[in-house]
Amino acid sequence: MKMKSWIGVVGVIAGLCVWSANVQAQAPDRNIEEIKTESMARAQRGAYPLGGLDPKDVQEALDGIKTRDRDEWAASFMRVGDRYYQAAKNASNKSDAATNYRRAWRLFYFAQWPVPNSPGKAKAYDRATDAYLQYATTFDNPMELVRIPFEGKTITGYLRLPKNTKGPVPLILAISGLDSRKETVAESYAQILPHGVGFFAVDSPGTGQAPVKVSKTADRMFTAVLDYLRTRPEVDHERIIASGVSFGGYWAAKLAVTEKHRLLGTVAQSPPVDEFFSEKFLREGTMGNREYLFDLAPAFINVFEGAQTVEDLARLMPSMSLKAMGLLDKPSTPMLIVTGALDSQVPMSDAELLLRSGDAPKEAWINPRGGHLGRESHGWVDPVIFSKVIVPWELRLLAESRK
Repeated sequence: MKMKSWIGVVGVIAGLCVWSANVQAQAPDRNIEEIKTESMARAQRGAYPLGGLDPKDVQEALDGIKTRDRDEWAASFMRVGDRYYQAAKNASNKSDAATNYRRAWRLFYFAQWPVPNSPGKAKAYDRATDAYLQYATTFDNPMELVRIPFEGKTITGYLRLPKNTKGPVPLILAISGLDSRKETVAESYAQILPHGVGFFAVDSPGTGQAPVKVSKTADRMFTAVLDYLRTRPEVDHERIIASGVSFGGYWAAKLAVTEKHRLLGTVAQSPPVDEFFSEKFLREGTMGNREYLFDLAPAFINVFEGAQTVEDLARLMPSMSLKAMGLLDKPSTPMLIVTGALDSQVPMSDAELLLRSGDAPKEAWINPRGGHLGRESHGWVDPVIFSKVIVPWELRLLAESRK
């Protein structure tokens, strides 16, 4: 693959040096008033994880929240979401139904954010998936709900193919992150359909409806997905790209090696690789992280197999390092690495290590002013990075694969 500077690649390797090896201890996690203030600020500028939410709806929900109780949070956002869900059910046309189901889904999703680790948040997650599936019934080209048998359980995913295509189509295997879901990555990847490319969206281990939690071998569920996709004649089995966001980027980076012969390429956005999994970074970079809205460490506890406490994470995480697994020097697919030089959630040393490892050429888009995933408060926000960086790289790789 031809290497070149493109779309804001600014001093790629130089930008890596921004991350200090001596990470400073994070401040305590936000209290409820700080969470409410920061949530409104992010809603007003459309920043993650409140993108797609109306600030008026967010304010209404936040007004009903007085404590950090997880079920209180979920109930207040669900009350607002219920209004749109009922409006969708009563809508007289498909367009109004779509608009209201989508708004309900986004509110229910934020009601369970970052993970459904209480009864109320678990209920909110169920409401979110239901609202999204109702929203999907309004799509012009249908979305298929796929259930793949797996170790006595089920892998649930969404398969969506472009309209009016002849012959097998290339596909993106889209993997969610710690607090995103297959619904959010499916919503993003809808924009690739007009280019003649389909997608299969799936929850990463420990999240959503994934059948297994995070462990050294949890990537076996993606192997099962690739096995399934090979049974689908509509899919071009030689032109599948794996794309993962945040912790999903970890799985994409791992699959670049373990599934090299079945993937055309991979996209890893702010992927944890090695230092991230150290006890030092857990205690100084993850706990109380302020770039994250709230509850980053509790979210990781929720997704790891065998984790109940931070001490459990400190014991379990080091073995997840791709370096410790001996994978980084093995052959891999071509890869795009996307991140921000000011990312406080995943250390820049991990991106640098991944860039310098393996045998295949890699490309990087690193925003010197960007945080996690390369995002900024304005300008390079998540949807812009996705549409101007990630999708063009994927389309270029697919086009080059025809030559």
